[in-house]
Amino acid sequence: MPRKLPIFYSALLLTGVNLLLRLVGTSFQVYISGRIGAAGVGLLQLTMSVGNLAMVAGIAGVRTAAMYLTAEELGRKRPGNVTWVLSGCFLYSILCSAAVSAVLFFFAPALAERWIGDVRTVDSLRLFAAFLPVTCLCGVMTGYFTAANRIGTLAAVEVAEQLASMAVTMAALSLWAGDDPGRACQSVVLGGCFGGCLTLVCLTALRLRERVKPGPRIPIRSRLLQAAVPLALADVLKSGISTTENLMVPKRLALNALVDNPLAAFGVVSGMVFPVLMFPACILYGLAELLIPELARCDAAGSKRRISYLVRRSLRVAMLYGLFFSGLEFLLAQPLCAALYGNAEAGRWLRLYALLIPMLYCDAITDAMTKGLGQQKVCVRYNILTNAMDVAFLYLLLPRFGMEGYFFSFFITHLVNFILSLRRLLKITGEAIPFSVPALSAAAALAAIWGVSLLTAPAARALLYPVLLGCLLYLFRVVQAEDIRWMRGLLRRKKAES
Repeated sequence: MPRKLPIFYSALLLTGVNLLLRLVGTSFQVYISGRIGAAGVGLLQLTMSVGNLAMVAGIAGVRTAAMYLTAEELGRKRPGNVTWVLSGCFLYSILCSAAVSAVLFFFAPALAERWIGDVRTVDSLRLFAAFLPVTCLCGVMTGYFTAANRIGTLAAVEVAEQLASMAVTMAALSLWAGDDPGRACQSVVLGGCFGGCLTLVCLTALRLRERVKPGPRIPIRSRLLQAAVPLALADVLKSGISTTENLMVPKRLALNALVDNPLAAFGVVSGMVFPVLMFPACILYGLAELLIPELARCDAAGSKRRISYLVRRSLRVAMLYGLFFSGLEFLLAQPLCAALYGNAEAGRWLRLYALLIPMLYCDAITDAMTKGLGQQKVCVRYNILTNAMDVAFLYLLLPRFGMEGYFFSFFITHLVNFILSLRRLLKITGEAIPFSVPALSAAAALAAIWGVSLLTAPAARALLYPVLLGCLLYLFRVVQAEDIRWMRGLLRRKKAES
């Protein structure tokens, strides 16, 4: 078996890869925005929302289930049983994805006409349906490689997938699609399908090369269903309501007399603001991806002290990281969106949404840790509540308040979900968060933003804000000498291993 890395260095490697992929992906989003405009981006977002709903339904929770069950077997020193885990996951994935694929293919005309409102997206939906089983099987394999801590291998394959997908998409856009939004949607779907095929072939071949001797056959069906079905219900419900929201937004915005182009207004926020808003989160996603199997292994081994350490350290890192990028994006919103999109409206919205970054980033880490500790059913209940709230808010607020109502709904529902998830995490781990830590951290960030906002040059703001924030965090004793010694110890250990 290849040499495995400790979780910190695995997260570091996955972080670098995620950062590279997100940078490339955001640049590609800017390229597409320039080709088809805000209205075209809005149509693409609606098409991909329907496609993503089908993908989530086809995966049916099997990716996280494969990761969780693999981590359990490895944590109990039974690598031979992983073969039966993967076999069960493959069969489950094929059955679910084939059923969803058939539904999407045959109902594509009705979905395009009645849901999306544009029949030019029919071919895009059918193309997505044809390759859906491949995409879902990729989820099984990436779940296995993540749980097995084969992060270097997975990172290399993901880079190849992204580059291949972009190459195919750009070729199709340049040689065939032109400025037509319908063909542009097909080009994006085609690129993603090609990348999925490449990933599945590579990861399957690498798994077969391991030549791990299977252990005695074990019953896997009940464990798989117990892990996957709650996740499937939660993910499908969440994605379904998210798709409903996206499809509903332009129609409800059209009832607001102050909104001239509802599709363009939606495209600015969903296709321009959100990619920039969540771009730095790719670093945390690398940590979140590894926390699920790591906590599952610790829970299976009964390592409560290790679980406590990971919970405290991960929440602290997510909070400080979120405050850092929240201030940067708030201060640089206008020049950043002007340089990327040439759109002042995107800059105004990014400045507002940037204030929510600490909560959003901490929520991503909290969600991963609760899943790693086997709290899938609880996540289902929380998602049902907050997503239902979101639909109700959007339906009521969009006609009267426009995109301001969209922001209010986004803020309230994400805040409720974060509070509930964090409360559950602290309850099952027995941890406690002193109120003074987030309060002093927020005060330091606000003070740093206020001080730096007196400057007008974007470069000066970008350079001074991290320095001022770091000094205030140290002054308020949020960051202490212990934290600095911890980081130095990690770096020295890495240097010694190298």
